[in-house]
Amino acid sequence: MRVLLTGATGYVGSAVLEALVAGGHEVLGLVRDPDRAGAVRERGASPVIGDITDAARVRELAAGADGVVHLASPGDATSAEAEDAFVTAVLAGLGGTGKPLVSTAGIWDHGSGGELTEVSPFRAPRITAWRPEVTRRVLAATGVRTAVISPALVYGRGGGLLRVITGGPRRGVGSQALTVLGSGEQHWATVHVDDLAALYVLALEKARAGTYLIGASGVNPTVREITVAASRAAGLDGRVEPEGLAGTVERLGLLGEALLLDQRASGTAARQLGWQPTRPTLLEHLTGR
Repeated sequence: MRVLLTGATGYVGSAVLEALVAGGHEVLGLVRDPDRAGAVRERGASPVIGDITDAARVRELAAGADGVVHLASPGDATSAEAEDAFVTAVLAGLGGTGKPLVSTAGIWDHGSGGELTEVSPFRAPRITAWRPEVTRRVLAATGVRTAVISPALVYGRGGGLLRVITGGPRRGVGSQALTVLGSGEQHWATVHVDDLAALYVLALEKARAGTYLIGASGVNPTVREITVAASRAAGLDGRVEPEGLAGTVERLGLLGEALLLDQRASGTAARQLGWQPTRPTLLEHLTGR
């Protein structure tokens, strides 16, 4: 399959690119900066220069592809407008063909509360309040085989939001304790980046139109457990100190609000599609087991 991939040089996008190539797909990696084209070529794909907000370019590229996987997002105040422009253009390019579009949302969009599933309501925090409407629009599109994946907290390959903990401020006597976000009692749903990449490929190949998938391994440690493991890995003997809810929000703002969400998920619908996470859990990843 000839696949247009956005975000091809990003943290998750790089892993998805490799998984697509390994699966025998021809990948066109959309990059905004020509200097990043080499990173796409090195992974066995063909770079194409363009921006997700360039409607004419996106529509042209989508029309010439057999499918689209969308991972790029500005990640700032322009995200809502940029995502809307991209969805409009790519649906126009793929319209009426029945070809697949796999787009990206995020588990934060469901807010806190119990075991989250694909039918849990959207209660997005302020940082992603714009996103559920885009998700609904993609899933409701006709003439295209759409799917949306909401990744849990992604780890592995030395990247992702885990750095908020591992690279966070140190506290206590001699700065010998890692900072626990909030109280540390909140759970984080998690997924290894390579397992997540496999889910994108599976959704591209097999998901039915209008499929919504939560990409979560089913392992949901507390933030305290994560921070203790990170502290041990850093040679701090598991020493941690919570900064409290107000402290986290004061330090990290809207991101802090999202990181305080209590979320557990098992990714049931993804497993029903045939997905089987196999990589080390987050705590195993941190401790090297």
